[in-house]
Amino acid sequence: MPTLYVENVPNDLYLALRKRAKANRRSMAAEVLSVLEQMVPTESTLRKRRDFWKWVQENRASAEGSGQRYPTAEEMIREDRER
Repeated sequence: MPTLYVENVPNDLYLALRKRAKANRRSMAAEVLSVLEQMVPTESTLRKRRDFWKWVQENRASAEGSGQRYPTAEEMIREDRER
């Protein structure tokens, strides 16, 4: 596994990271890795997002093409109150 060294980290950022690591009961290295995993998407994550967006667009297009209309939140609330 590759190693990453970071130099010239601003002091306030370092302190915030150290505080976060302590709160999460992790080492600094583990906390940095956790933040990177959360914030930097991998190629497989990006592929999953693209596939999901494609699925959303296809379903939206099929619903629009069928003439189907979805009720608004206001209409659904009124319907529930009338029951």
